[in-house]
Amino acid sequence: MSVDAKTVRRIAHLARIAVTDEEVAPLQDELNAILAFVEQLGTVDVLGVEPMTSVTPMAMKSREDVITDGGHAREIVFNAPLTEDNYFLVPKVVE
Repeated sequence: MSVDAKTVRRIAHLARIAVTDEEVAPLQDELNAILAFVEQLGTVDVLGVEPMTSVTPMAMKSREDVITDGGHAREIVFNAPLTEDNYFLVPKVVE
């Protein structure tokens, strides 16, 4: 796959990047180099390679899943104009 000048301008427009006419050719070369590298990655034989989440072996950090109220309800509603039992009171908006 190859990127032409029109495509570079379209990508710049979609990314909301101002690109001058002098910048189009270098950007075109860079995008084509990136696409060539991606195509090269597609030719790598990965059969038998186990998927991994990190380049270094490590165990997933976990903690006990305990449900709490957070212990900060009173502080959260402290500045609210109207509250009841640590809940915000708001005007009814739907009849």
